[in-house]
Amino acid sequence: MNIIIAGGGKLGLTLVRQLSAEGHDLTVIDHNSSVLESTVERFDTMVTPGNCASMEVLLRAGIREADLLIAATAQDEVNLLCCMTAHGLNPQLHTIARIRTPEYTQQIMTMRDVFPLSMTVNPEKQAAMEIERLLKFPGFLRREAFAKGRAEIVELRIDSASKLRDLPLSDLGTVVKCRVLVCAVLRSGNAIAPSGNFILKEGDRVFVTAPTANLAILLKSLGIVTRKVRNVLLCGGGMVSYYLSSLLEDDQMSVRILEKDHDRCVTLAGLLAQATVIHGDCSAQATLDDQGLENMDAVVTLTGLDETNMVVSLYAGSRQVPQIITKLSRSENNALADTMALGSTISPMELCCNNIVRYVRAMQNQTGAAISVHTIADGQVEAVEFLVDETTRFCETPLRQIKLKPNVLISSITHGADTQVPNGNSVFVPGDTVVVVTSGRGVLHRINDIFA
Repeated sequence: MNIIIAGGGKLGLTLVRQLSAEGHDLTVIDHNSSVLESTVERFDTMVTPGNCASMEVLLRAGIREADLLIAATAQDEVNLLCCMTAHGLNPQLHTIARIRTPEYTQQIMTMRDVFPLSMTVNPEKQAAMEIERLLKFPGFLRREAFAKGRAEIVELRIDSASKLRDLPLSDLGTVVKCRVLVCAVLRSGNAIAPSGNFILKEGDRVFVTAPTANLAILLKSLGIVTRKVRNVLLCGGGMVSYYLSSLLEDDQMSVRILEKDHDRCVTLAGLLAQATVIHGDCSAQATLDDQGLENMDAVVTLTGLDETNMVVSLYAGSRQVPQIITKLSRSENNALADTMALGSTISPMELCCNNIVRYVRAMQNQTGAAISVHTIADGQVEAVEFLVDETTRFCETPLRQIKLKPNVLISSITHGADTQVPNGNSVFVPGDTVVVVTSGRGVLHRINDIFA
């Protein structure tokens, strides 16, 4: 497909990396020439310098021949004008805009006939929703939901005291007391698709598929003691903190926001009725101690600097805070984060990119296209959700009789309200939801791509 990405910032580059790997023809527009030079050096893309909302620049970028425009600049107004101008030049164009301002969300819905948007994305809001899910179910480093919340892939880290340490996967059922499937293991930075004789080791990050109803059993069986989160400290007062505070207020959690910019503190205090907003520097140890860090049930580091987030999270861990969540904006920090005790890590850009990639794949093949796409194991493994329909091959055939492509695994099947971790006798029928995990290089555009 011919895709134009307007804006070469963090989201733009994350999209370039993912979409170029899938073989799309990309053109990046940005007013910063150094950003474009760096993009050309790292990726096989075309670039166009200039203002992406300008008709002249869009024409030079080839907007009339494009299939999709993704407006990902830092300014919502520019993104909206860019999409409107582009759609006027190419009425068949699909458009996706990043919209971060809360006031615009309802406005765009109400005036959707005016704004020619195929889709809007909000990385900060998506990150807030993911963090809320982790805070409501402490004990897991990460949770990815499928089948309308009936199935999940959760991440656990094996420490020295874990019951899973030195355990062969063939004996997993005797320990966890419920039906689960280990679909991937990240060891020393490398993703592994384990077999039954694979032995789990200390330091492994394990990705487990299970029906959502089994998650509490899984935690209890592993001796992971969790308590309900009541007091949360948010370090940094950006947009993620705003969205997250709004969600946590509805969950009856007590929220404190620590922000060093005085004007931002005043703004947040006016927007959030229940949260306590404190003017202070979260990178200062004394400030954290003054806010009762040791008594917090959870600390979420949400500043604009990955380095600050990592340092504050490490300090929170040293003070025995039960749950720590760290926001990382740059994907290159994932490998570094894997060597540190940062608790759960969240990347707003990667969450947003997953949604856009799902849309792009659906554009390529409307029939049998993915419902959702999630990357796990530091981006080395994909979990893709498909809806089975009448065109799907091997319906009602036991899985033991189906040959899948290499490095492809069916990790769950949902039939109505029933979700199961499949075995050799399991079958799928039209209407079922199937979650597939793949560590291969090929892209799964539709469900029939999984079969050999």
